[in-house]
Amino acid sequence: MTRRARIASALVGLAAIGAGSLTTAGPAAADTTTPTPIATDGVWGIDYAGGFLTSVENTPSGYQWVVGRQVSADGSTVLDKTYRGYADIDAGGSHVQRVPCDAGAEGCVPMRSFGNTYAGYFMDDATGKQVAQIHLTENSLSGTDEPTVTGGRFVDATGRYYVYDAASTGKQYVDAVASFRTADVRRTRSVTAASVWGSALWTPGSGNGVVTQYDLEAKKTVATVSTGAPCTVKDLQVIGRWIYWNCGPTGTAGVYDRTAKKNITVPSGPALVGDGYLVRHDRSAGKLMLTDYHSGTAAAARAIADLPAGNTADQRRLTWSVDKLGGDIAYVGADKSIRIVQSGVPAQSLAKIESDVDGDSVDVKGRNGVEAWGSYWQLNKPANWTFTVRDAQGRTERTIRGHGAQVEVNWDLKTDSGAYPFNGPKTWSLKATAEDGGGTYTTGGSLGYNGGRQGFHDQGYYSYGELVTLNASGALSLQYTTGKGTFDFKKTGSGWPAGTVAVPFGDMGADRCAEMLVRMPNGELRRYAGRCGEPYTPASSHTSLGTGWNAYNVLTAPGDLTGDGRTDLLARKASTGDVYLFANDGASKLKPGVKIRSWATYKKIVGAGDLNGDGFGDVLVQDKAGTLWRYDGTGTGQVKERVKVFASWGTSYNVVVGVGDITGDGKNDLVSRDTAGNLYRNNGDGKGSFGARTKIATGWQGYKGVS
Repeated sequence: MTRRARIASALVGLAAIGAGSLTTAGPAAADTTTPTPIATDGVWGIDYAGGFLTSVENTPSGYQWVVGRQVSADGSTVLDKTYRGYADIDAGGSHVQRVPCDAGAEGCVPMRSFGNTYAGYFMDDATGKQVAQIHLTENSLSGTDEPTVTGGRFVDATGRYYVYDAASTGKQYVDAVASFRTADVRRTRSVTAASVWGSALWTPGSGNGVVTQYDLEAKKTVATVSTGAPCTVKDLQVIGRWIYWNCGPTGTAGVYDRTAKKNITVPSGPALVGDGYLVRHDRSAGKLMLTDYHSGTAAAARAIADLPAGNTADQRRLTWSVDKLGGDIAYVGADKSIRIVQSGVPAQSLAKIESDVDGDSVDVKGRNGVEAWGSYWQLNKPANWTFTVRDAQGRTERTIRGHGAQVEVNWDLKTDSGAYPFNGPKTWSLKATAEDGGGTYTTGGSLGYNGGRQGFHDQGYYSYGELVTLNASGALSLQYTTGKGTFDFKKTGSGWPAGTVAVPFGDMGADRCAEMLVRMPNGELRRYAGRCGEPYTPASSHTSLGTGWNAYNVLTAPGDLTGDGRTDLLARKASTGDVYLFANDGASKLKPGVKIRSWATYKKIVGAGDLNGDGFGDVLVQDKAGTLWRYDGTGTGQVKERVKVFASWGTSYNVVVGVGDITGDGKNDLVSRDTAGNLYRNNGDGKGSFGARTKIATGWQGYKGVS
């Protein structure tokens, strides 16, 4: 997957405009038609989609800019204020395209709000040649290369998808802003009526009233609908289930309900369609008139605002606009204030229009420096949303929240605390709740996470535990699991001398690769630099951690005993039975040993990782009677008093290893070998104990060392 490049756009003098502020004009009930004023010094073009209101206005700097405002669902509050480009008529060289309107001799900017805070309009190079520009944020434009045309005009836009016509070429251009992944959906076609609803391009088909739905991503026609129009459709606006059509400015008009499969007759004339209603400017009456058809029958048109006739025949998006993704209407009053009027028409339930979801695996170290998981959802109306990442045990690792008709997630692959999480399987979920109370949308998926912190006993790259075996021929093998509870393949490094003892450890530095500690036959303890899944040979990169380590008859890694997030080392001195903690200093060394217990009578001492879910490493011990005990780590370099796990357990076992998670459930497991060479697994329950044993292999008696 590749990220579509975004071209940075320097917006000169933006700081001089002044930051946006919260604007409140008093609460408005859900069914009110009382306008909510937003004071301006004049408006030269307006559009509204997904709760994002765009307008060309004078600013305190003295220049005109495209102003963007995120408006609350009830129309009462400006939640966020931002800018979408410089629009002053005195701009030297290239300037924003303008058309005649009542606002003044300089004209108005015909622009389109996409419903996801994008804003599109045409830039003129001062010779009449124009290029469509789509402003994604205050500081970035779409990287899409648009053709140079004359007489360009946007026809429709929903989310990332847009359509515009060009008078000079007589062509219609269809494309998408690919925010995360490259998706070539561009089409050049003859000019007809057209509408986009996500990746669905709707255009007239063959025969009166016929319209077709073309999937821009699949590149094929997926539906043909007979709307009942007595003509080849001249104007087409699609909002979810509703297909608005007309036969020209003075011809018949209707709305086809795709759910009920029926045609609804509505008033003729230039209109903008919302969710379940349309609005017309009745110039003779000086009113904006709303026709409600959501119930399947067009109600009598009702006036919702005073808007004088003016001199411009069609003032759509010049003095008034309709939010097809939010339910509100915006218009410019005689006092130059922008007023928001709620339609009072019930909207469709919250739903996804289209999405662009990232892959099912991430590798922090292997993504060419792009440390993010980016995904996008376009909703049919504004919502408050929460994106959550959880580990295999259901613990929340990252939460991202936002609001609007678009959900744009840029997860930096870190936890809420800013740390990298442990590798392994994750789940992600998205829950969006409509701001108007009309429904929820939920989705989710699984995600394999690599390149973060390695799990307990993890020598690989995916948080599963690995066994380390050494045979009589000097082959040191990493025995790998695919998370199904068995060991499925291995990688081997040769040349190890007899008497070598390997201790799978954790990361001792900052590269997020677990080290291998190896005691050589002469008593030297070596730190072998982590290889993130590759095997070790004696010549692999290593440093000495000192000599004299033959004095210890147990070397084991319990996980984190000190509470610093790093794996530590426990060692039992053979002569006394005293157990010492050698803490990991995080800089490739071990701190001096500190005696924490005397365990001379235990025949096995096993570092087992976090068994009870408290985040600290734990230790298992087996006494001479075969009882298995657990010592819970405290996070302060000590262990609590022992707790019995099993009685009369494992008397035939000559090896017991706290192997980490090998079943993929995020809980640390136990692996044992008996004297006959059989290998068993006990699944960890995450509460400090284990389930019944399961035989997973035979013939393991040939290994001199298993750790």
